[in-house]
Amino acid sequence: MNWIELTETTTLSELVAHGTSKPYIIFKSSPTCYISKMALKNFERSFTNPTQVDCYMVDVKKDRLVSLDIADRFQVQHESPQLLIIADGKVVYHTSHEGIDAAATEKLLLRL
Repeated sequence: MNWIELTETTTLSELVAHGTSKPYIIFKSSPTCYISKMALKNFERSFTNPTQVDCYMVDVKKDRLVSLDIADRFQVQHESPQLLIIADGKVVYHTSHEGIDAAATEKLLLRL
């Protein structure tokens, strides 16, 4: 899986400001948390990215300001692991922990 590291709040601002012609995924994870590691591993094992969306990764430990900016900007509670789908600059779906499911994410992306 080709993750794009999201390490700067300015990059997040640019993503939102410019809007994109297609949705994108933000996955927030902690490399020191077993649950985050398992959620990420399971997602990567099953996600086929049928619509070829860009997938951004945020390390909530190393890039805490970015993680908090995401929570504030999109009005979602900060969690880790957490998956968000952004379309037209807005969260259209978010889930965390056991709710992170590659098949459900793919189905939703195919409808957008």
